[in-house]
Amino acid sequence: MKYKIVKFQNRKDSPNASILVIYTGGTIGMLYDESGSLVPFNFGHIMDRISYLKGFEINITVISFPEPIDSSSINLEHWNDLAYIIYQNYDTYDGFVILHGTDTMAYSASALSFILEGLNKPVIFTGAQLPIGAARSDARENLITALDIASSHVDGKPVVSEVCIYFSYLLLRGNRSKKVESAHFNAFESENYPPLAKAGVEIEYNYSSMSTPKKNAALTYKKILDTNVAIMKMFPGMTPGVVESILSIKGLKGVVLETFGSGNVTADEWFGNYLKKAVENNIILFNVSQCTGGRVMQGRYQTSKMLENIGVVSGSDITTEAAITKMMYLLSNEDSIEKVKKRLKIPLCGEMS
Repeated sequence: MKYKIVKFQNRKDSPNASILVIYTGGTIGMLYDESGSLVPFNFGHIMDRISYLKGFEINITVISFPEPIDSSSINLEHWNDLAYIIYQNYDTYDGFVILHGTDTMAYSASALSFILEGLNKPVIFTGAQLPIGAARSDARENLITALDIASSHVDGKPVVSEVCIYFSYLLLRGNRSKKVESAHFNAFESENYPPLAKAGVEIEYNYSSMSTPKKNAALTYKKILDTNVAIMKMFPGMTPGVVESILSIKGLKGVVLETFGSGNVTADEWFGNYLKKAVENNIILFNVSQCTGGRVMQGRYQTSKMLENIGVVSGSDITTEAAITKMMYLLSNEDSIEKVKKRLKIPLCGEMS
């Protein structure tokens, strides 16, 4: 993929930091045309739109995808491209800001948290609910604060050293985040993990919840290649035909099972038989709660005891977004089903307790 690159050099001889901004698309990079429709604009002209950036004591390089992508169309190729750009430029920049549509931002942030092993620098996703050209747009504050966080350091070390989402005054761990709002500016929440920072007059960091830098860690880049997965959400009245159609998908290797409450499913015998057969056929079943907050506790109720007995993997308090990307990542990079199951149970980069 051929990228568009624009550099903004700070006037100071010794800027505080150098930041790479990667523009993928999304509402943040759009303007209203004469007909009132939203159209992408040349993100190389970002300085003209946000003059405040000229006052930042940082050098900014903007890399733009050749064609802006609606985040609903994000796929594995884009995740791998984003990770590769960061990997290739890791030693050149102090931090990275990814401008991305909100609809799948939590999926992309989760995916990159797994792909970029050994990360010791900030990778901050942000975007907007209103385009940058709108009078009441949230784009300016989100972008400016994301840049501030990405360039912040203490004693020569970055304050943030993980993949995050910054949105509406909150910095959240990327693989703990979920989009919960489409009509208001506070689009993202992290119910099972506290915010890493809150932006007000000052940015107040919650250091006790943040990832600590990994000593002597070298960044590695491992692609996500395996899409033989599915999500099956439980609902009252679910029929055998629905379950069979999902579990009989050709080449299927793993299913994120979105269950009720703390990991519960129907007690109907036919349902348990389908799941047992799937496990026997080496299909990994990963139990994730439909609830925004709380966690899976397999075996707490009789309706989830069966899952424990047949070998369904408990997802604890992981989000669906992190669960599906973690499963794809492990299926792409482990050589056995047992190794995938073992690593699904444990936190790799703070995605679960």
